[in-house]
Amino acid sequence: MTLLFFASMMETLLVPIPIEVILIPWMLCHPHRKWRIAAVALAGNLTAATFGYYLGVFAMDQWGDTLVGFFGGQEAYEAFDQQFREEGFTAILAIGIIPIPFQIAMLVAGASGYPIALFLVAACIARGIRYFGLALLIQLAGKAAMDLWNRHAKPIGIAGIVLFAGWVWLKWFS
Repeated sequence: MTLLFFASMMETLLVPIPIEVILIPWMLCHPHRKWRIAAVALAGNLTAATFGYYLGVFAMDQWGDTLVGFFGGQEAYEAFDQQFREEGFTAILAIGIIPIPFQIAMLVAGASGYPIALFLVAACIARGIRYFGLALLIQLAGKAAMDLWNRHAKPIGIAGIVLFAGWVWLKWFS
């Protein structure tokens, strides 16, 4: 379980491989521990997400003026910051569920000063849906879960990204 905790942290911070590749086979090998496995993965993710959030705070403190100037100036940053404060919870939820690197949510939330408690609640809900959803898939489908995941994960992920992009377009650019 300690190894899983750190693997989840590394996946959250570095994204070498999706944690699902580890979780599904592990849950299949230990079906009586699938809920605990999901909880440990979530704990590792939230620990790393907290670190990533504060990394965003640090980056904005250290290089904020340079980054703001580079990415469109103070007015653009203030507009984005206001929009994120209003819609940040939904954005964090979406990024946490669909296969967009979660580092985006962590860094932007920290850099924009989004409340850490709300960030962690959204991250907990989003990643909880993801990890406990896998445990539920194992519960319902058993050994067929891996085949179902391999067959449907990519189309569902693409659909999620398209829906998220459409939502972003409607909320922030129209």
